[in-house]
This record gives sequence, structure tokens and C-alpha cells, in this order.
Amino acid sequence: MSVKTPELLAPAGSLTMLETAFAFGATAIYAGQPRYSLRVRNNDFGDLAVLQQGIEHAHALGNKFYLVSNIFPHGNKIKSYVQNMAPVIALKPDAMIMSDPGLIMMVRETWPEMEIHLSVQANTVNAAAVRFWKTVGVSRVILSRELSLDQVEQIRQDCPDTELEVFVHGALCIAYSGRCLLSGYFNHRDANQGSCTNSCRWDYKTLSGVVDASGDVLAPQAALEREQEQAHRGAAPDQVYLIEEGQRPGSYMPIEEDEHGTYVMNSKDLRAIEHVKRLVEIGVDSLKIEGRTKSPYYVARTVQSYARAIADAVAGRELDPLLLGQLEGLANRGYTSGFFQRHTPESTQNYLRGYSESGRSLYVGDVAAFDAARGLAQVTVKNRFAVGDWLEIIHPGGNFDLQLERMEDAHGQAVTVAPGSGHIVWLPLPASAVGAFVARYVAAPEADSALTSTSA
Repeated sequence: MSVKTPELLAPAGSLTMLETAFAFGATAIYAGQPRYSLRVRNNDFGDLAVLQQGIEHAHALGNKFYLVSNIFPHGNKIKSYVQNMAPVIALKPDAMIMSDPGLIMMVRETWPEMEIHLSVQANTVNAAAVRFWKTVGVSRVILSRELSLDQVEQIRQDCPDTELEVFVHGALCIAYSGRCLLSGYFNHRDANQGSCTNSCRWDYKTLSGVVDASGDVLAPQAALEREQEQAHRGAAPDQVYLIEEGQRPGSYMPIEEDEHGTYVMNSKDLRAIEHVKRLVEIGVDSLKIEGRTKSPYYVARTVQSYARAIADAVAGRELDPLLLGQLEGLANRGYTSGFFQRHTPESTQNYLRGYSESGRSLYVGDVAAFDAARGLAQVTVKNRFAVGDWLEIIHPGGNFDLQLERMEDAHGQAVTVAPGSGHIVWLPLPASAVGAFVARYVAAPEADSALTSTSA
């Protein structure tokens, strides 16, 4: 059975991220202006000149640029929306990613030729909703993250004439498809206006407290004093559990605990690379990576890994378990496949166990230049590494491994350690390594690593 190759859609918060995504195998990127998308920080595309460069670069490569405009706007943003978007639409993005019905209506009326993709913020979880959105001019629906693989497949079968997109990697929100109120509650910064402070990922500590007879929650020290005072009366207050956020000492919030444990927000990150083959077989049109505020290295690593997984799936090959090790090296809060599968089948469990610790690597630098006279490459250090370490050179043209035998500092003096961010060192790398990312293996790579010298 022949299957089509789905689009690999990568995030971009800057031109560097955009260029990196395309260099490593993405076929489309998504980016948005701070005022009308859900990413205000780390976002360079509020500048029309930068936005124009990004769109032109994508089109020069034959790739797509999708403009995110997915806020749920309050009235003050509605008034100026069409006026503000006119010069943006004139740059000819390939589609707009939207969620608010009012804004969708305004775009359809003003620019009827503009393609519209429905944002995950709209929480589409069934075929009837997909058909509804098609009637109002939406050509692609980004399905909610809360769907299982079987549910995605059913929607695909019921809606063969609408493009479907799903997230396969990145941060997960504790609210339904990202519609969270925590940031607005704690910081008065509305997540649905693009100002999320990621309150679910703050440093919370679990403490014990009590609720006294009047219903007041008492924090740990006061609770201890009250318990001691009332112990001899046989009227001890009810014990509760509290959380205290790291930047708000002394501010206690009650939480509940059942026989399974305490649930304190902060979801694991989505990693569904082991489900790419099934998603390709289902016929999903686009596989999407989350992370517009992440680094170029994050984009390079995720895009390269998922591009390889897609190529293998289209060719009928099984997932290479070592790809999971590549993704482990990215900063993450633990991984989950989310709602795609309630129970991990034996085949997938084999994937999860099938990569070794030697597959893991940590980002340590960027290859910035090459000195032909010295035969050394200049590396901008991001994290510590040392002579004797095994390094992975990650490049769009192919990755390769080496054990570092020597290194010079910025002044040409031999050194054994690159201490960390802010330093410049020179390594014996080929000229072709310029533009590569450098990662340090946690353990020496296996000799038969299938990922050595691979390309996206």
C-alpha cells in the first residue's frame, strides 16, 4: 500500500530557527506576530521586514510559511485587526492559523482567497466539528491533543476532503488544548492573549497543613501549633496538602491527594515519534512540532529526528529506537505520548526500551567558522565539554561522531576543558562542519550506531 509523505511542520520564533528548520528537513514552518498569536516573548516576527524575509525564504525553497493568528481577542483588538493584518496578508503567507470564529469571519470577508487552518485552540475532537469548519471556509483542522490514534483515524475516514494536522512533539498544557487560566490568575497575564507565563511549570513544593473548624487553611507552622493545642481535646483539625511556589514563599494553596498520589500540574512533554508510522498510515496531512520559544538546536534535533521517522514510515520501515535517544538529550520534563494511546502496546514498549544510554547527547556548542591555515573550526561554547569526550556533530548534510583529542582556546593555547557559555574554542573539525551543532554524548556511542553519519 502506497502512503503519502506528510508535511513536517516546525516552529519558528526567529529567522535563525526558520532557516534551521528547513535545513534539517522541515517542509513548512509556523510563526506569528506577537499581538495576534499566542507567543509574545522570543518572537521576532512582529517586525514586518523579518516576516517578509521569512516568507520569501520559505517560498524560495518551495516550502510553506503559515502565519499564526490564533488568539481569542477582546474587543480592543477586533477594531484594528483588519487594518493591522492588511500589510501582513500582502506578504502572501500560505495560510493563516486561526481559532476565533469572529476573526475567521473577518478574514473570509476581507481576503476570501486566504487559506485558513483551524488552530488546536478551537478544541476540535470529532468529525462533525471538522465538517462544520469546512462549511465556513477552513481547509485544514489541527486536531486537539486530547484525541487517541483511533479517534484520529475515525475522523480521517469520516472527513476525507479536509486536511488534518496533529501535534507530535513539544510541551503539553494542563488545560484543554492550551486554554489555561493559571497564568492570568497568578500574574494577570492571559495565556489566551499570548502572554502565558507557564505557571504549570513553576517550582511547586508539597507541604502539609490543616483546615480548622472555621474552614480556614493553616500553613505548616500554624498547623503544627494548632494540632498540638487541640490534640488533648480530641478535636484535631482535618489535614490537607498545600503547594508553595518557589517565588512566592508563604503563599499556600490547598491541593487534593487520593490513594494514587498528589497531582501537581506540570505535564510531561509530548513525544510521539513512536507513533509516526501509524499517523502516516492513517493519512494525517501534517505532523507538527511545538516550540516557537525554543532554541535553534531544539528545532534542528526534533526536525531531523522526525524527518527520519517519517522517511522510514513512508518506506515501510520500523522506527529506529536510537531516534528516541536523540530526543532524550533535549531539555524536557520527562516524555509522554499523551492521549494517543491509553496503554502502551508491547511493540511500542520495545521502542522505549530499545535505545541505550549511549544514544543520549547534550547540546554543547555551535560551529561558527573554519580556519583553513590551522585546520581548526571555531566553536561557540554553550555548555561544558572536555578533551576525551565523544562528540556528535549535527549538520543538515549528515551527522558524525568523534572523540575529542585536542582543543585550543580563543588565543590559540591548548586547553582540556571548554568551561561553558561565553567561551570560544577551536576544534579539529572539517570545513564542512560550519553551521553544525555540537553535542556531547552522555556515554560513548555504540560502534554500530545506525544514526552515525545520517542526514535528515
